[in-house]
Amino acid sequence: MNPELVEQITKMVVEKLQTKAAVGSESTVEEVRTKVTNEPAASVEVKFWNHRSNNVEEKCNSDCTESEPEKEIAVEPKPPVGLENPFNKEELDLLISKTPARIGVGRAGLRPKTDTWLKFRFDHAAAVDAVYGDVDPKILESLSLFKVNTKVADKEVYVRRPDFGRKLSDEAKQLINEKCKKSPTVQIIVSDGLSSKAVEENVEDVYLSLNQSLQSLGLDVGTPFFIEKGRVAAMDDVGELLKPKVIVYLIGERPGLVSAESLSAYLCYEPRQGTIEADRMVISNIHKGGIPPVEAGAYIGTVVQKILKYEASGVSLVNKEG
Repeated sequence: MNPELVEQITKMVVEKLQTKAAVGSESTVEEVRTKVTNEPAASVEVKFWNHRSNNVEEKCNSDCTESEPEKEIAVEPKPPVGLENPFNKEELDLLISKTPARIGVGRAGLRPKTDTWLKFRFDHAAAVDAVYGDVDPKILESLSLFKVNTKVADKEVYVRRPDFGRKLSDEAKQLINEKCKKSPTVQIIVSDGLSSKAVEENVEDVYLSLNQSLQSLGLDVGTPFFIEKGRVAAMDDVGELLKPKVIVYLIGERPGLVSAESLSAYLCYEPRQGTIEADRMVISNIHKGGIPPVEAGAYIGTVVQKILKYEASGVSLVNKEG
């Protein structure tokens, strides 16, 4: 359709409407009022779209009412809840004080912070050193502990083949028979297990406290010795050789990222080949951040007394105690 023709027709219609409005034709005025506006007929104006204009927005006439701009309400932004602004700082501080676990350390984006990451790497390296390290010979000499070996040749075999660590070597059996007292009431054994660091840090205090506790109870203690690369079940071979009533086996625990120097004390009444795990007892987490070594040694003495009283250990002891 021709734009010029449309514009001419539009102007003609507008002029005709304005002429009729001036004469006072009520019918025309009412029709225009209904379709266009509610204002009086004399002030009626019709605005048509300019098809030739490139402007998207066109200004209204001076008599057009403009709506008032909406008022914006100023709202102070709330800081996000996080480590820098915790929801309950007192509770978070209490949790941090109760555990050495990595809580409340924060993050840098999606990654841990540099200090946290370096501490993690340090703890992991300490755990590896605890597994693959050797106990200082001076510690063994100070406690008069002679050393025997299991069937494990090296640490790699020890980690991959736990069954080798449960059996004493033939040389070890011969040396134990030569140096140890037979049929003692209590036999103390020490082993590095999975943490040589645990032995170096804790065994002296535990051993001296335990030995004093057993002597105060008037119990006969056998000749103590050290098993290198031993597992818990190695006490069964010792039980077959020496026939003690109770074995107390101090062994290094598997290290973690919180502690690489934790010691455990395994106790068993008359261990022999075929002893099941349910007949063993354990007192674990012996280190400066857990059970204090001196207290652990004294407590082990009371547990030994209870084992001898009921002639049982592990689940059997619990059942007999009622």
